[in-house]
Amino acid sequence: MIYLVEDDNSIRELVAYTLQSAGLEAEGFERPSLFWEACKKQLPDLVLLDIMLPEEDGLQILQKLRQSSVTKNVPVIMLTAKGSEYDKVMGLDSGADDYVAKPFGMMELLSRVKALLRRTAELRPAQQEVYSMEQLVVNKARHEVLVENQPVVLTRKEFDMLCYLLENRGMVLTRDQLLNHIWGYDFDGENRTVDVHIRTLRQKLGVCGSYIETVRGIGYKIGGRL
Repeated sequence: MIYLVEDDNSIRELVAYTLQSAGLEAEGFERPSLFWEACKKQLPDLVLLDIMLPEEDGLQILQKLRQSSVTKNVPVIMLTAKGSEYDKVMGLDSGADDYVAKPFGMMELLSRVKALLRRTAELRPAQQEVYSMEQLVVNKARHEVLVENQPVVLTRKEFDMLCYLLENRGMVLTRDQLLNHIWGYDFDGENRTVDVHIRTLRQKLGVCGSYIETVRGIGYKIGGRL
């Protein structure tokens, strides 16, 4: 998912349309506050960020992104009418990955976006499997779970179960499916094992434990979209 923070409606709509037409998921935000709310629900793969914005400017947003352990590696391209060398240096020194001055061509921007996505995928493969849902962030490659930015220690089975639920978000997983995936087809325990692990997982997740929903008589799910 690509997030675009741009207060100019025509530019925001055109950029989003161009990205979507190229097969990329994109969502635009007129105000930074809307962007931050979206980040709580789903982390972006890349951010296109204007400098001149209401509420707070793009450099302030970039600084916050780079200071957070959750978003510090999210690639950012600055989009701005400011084209001076000083402003470019300020953006890049503040942690931007690329800089495109307005007016820019849509095909050039699309090429820059695709190139940056390829480059970051090659350089930081460990960041590719990150699940985010409001106060919960799970980094599968790092075996890291954060609840309200605080680390949570899970057993291997609890962690695998949480990842499996997140990977199938919105789908109901039966106890047998969870048993087969987490313990393997040769596991000979009763499916009560799943219920016990779900209970301890909910307890450890604290305020995020309620994200795991019980579907009576079937199994469990984590609802909504990533």
